[in-house]
Amino acid sequence: MKISLPARYEDLDQAYKGKLIPNQELISLINKSYKSMRISGGIRFLPIYGESGVGKSCATRELGTHMPDVFTFTLDRSEIESSELLLERIRAERNATEKKVLVAIVDQYEENVQGKERIPSQFVEHLSLLDRKELSGELIIFVWLTTNKEFQTQLIKATSRNERLLAHRSFEIGGPPKSEWPQIVEETFSFHNSETPLADYGVIVEDIQLIARSERTLGRAILVVGESLSEHLESLENLSDYQVVLVWPVADSTRSQRVVQFSRARSGYRLNWDAWYNELNDDDKRTLPLQALNRARLYFDVRVVPLRAADLHRLCVDLTDENKTLAEAHLERFKNTHFFHVVSGNWSNYDFAPMRERESKRADDAKVWYESVTNQPTQLGRRLAKILRALGLNANHEVTLKSEYSTVRADVYVQLTTPENKKRIIELKVFASENTMPSSIKDQIKITLRRHAQFAGFLGRQ
Repeated sequence: MKISLPARYEDLDQAYKGKLIPNQELISLINKSYKSMRISGGIRFLPIYGESGVGKSCATRELGTHMPDVFTFTLDRSEIESSELLLERIRAERNATEKKVLVAIVDQYEENVQGKERIPSQFVEHLSLLDRKELSGELIIFVWLTTNKEFQTQLIKATSRNERLLAHRSFEIGGPPKSEWPQIVEETFSFHNSETPLADYGVIVEDIQLIARSERTLGRAILVVGESLSEHLESLENLSDYQVVLVWPVADSTRSQRVVQFSRARSGYRLNWDAWYNELNDDDKRTLPLQALNRARLYFDVRVVPLRAADLHRLCVDLTDENKTLAEAHLERFKNTHFFHVVSGNWSNYDFAPMRERESKRADDAKVWYESVTNQPTQLGRRLAKILRALGLNANHEVTLKSEYSTVRADVYVQLTTPENKKRIIELKVFASENTMPSSIKDQIKITLRRHAQFAGFLGRQ
């Protein structure tokens, strides 16, 4: 299982770098320096201090993403030490771009060399000479990133004989506020892991918020989240023998979409934690045992699947007749539903096509029928078990399951003989169409997660 959560700019996917949040203070200073160069002439030098992991490289190297007239590039060791090579590089970059302002970046070079005490005066002397001659009239800002406050001071003092060079006397990057860290961490993880949410690996917003309280920088927080991920991965290796499937009959496309929004349909209708979490009110987010609920979601591989009333209708007439004969044509149609592919363990062999509810007499008749049976959930569950048995599954109606912690009752219980050997706990959510609202779906998911968190011992009985 390969996952990635980069904590350094260099490790980020190239496509993601353009999504980094701009540092408005730095952008403002670059704009100010540009105007100053236009008016007063000369080049500029900007030593920037920031703790390791605060986002100096991200903010500086992506200036060109947020400022159309800026082109950034990093200098290597030889160009920092040699004024000739430095000039050669600058001319090459100028010829390669039509952008107005060049920003040449030195990224913490002094940390890896001996004799760093000589670097400030040497480099600034190079800049002063270039400022008077070869780079006279050039719009270029040299930025030096450092994690050493004293070294920043040395760089600043080295400009004392040419103060016009200095763009700012004590510029410091502090990074985004901690309130934004959870979203940044989640987006970084999702982008680098095929849009998989971080919660699917057991780390939720509240976990990141807790980490953020004790860490000084975003980079460090990302590293700690990465360490937490490895711990969660170990605990998730021993997955439950059970899978919980919430099946929600729907009579029209509107209700179908309301159910689907809580799942990731292409992934076999796995419960979408982020979608469910976003529906919670502030009180729920504050008081619910979210870590335990998310753990139950992962442990039981919870699914939320809509089932069209039109696929049930003809198989579910005369619900009180337990000996009702089920027509093969209707069974064959049911066999092609997304719900059956999930429950039968055949999803991986299914060529996914989005579920559509087309207007037809069949759909209209089913809608009328469904509204007449929403007060008969037990009978519907019994018939659903009969349908699944007719299609070759070992399914039983109203089965009570016990653990050392609590009991749960499956409206329909399916025991498979497939290699995965999962036992399906099916909860049938029979709600009238007017009651199939995001709030009611959210509440039913909450009830199911809490019940199964208790069943697995993740949460005490309350």
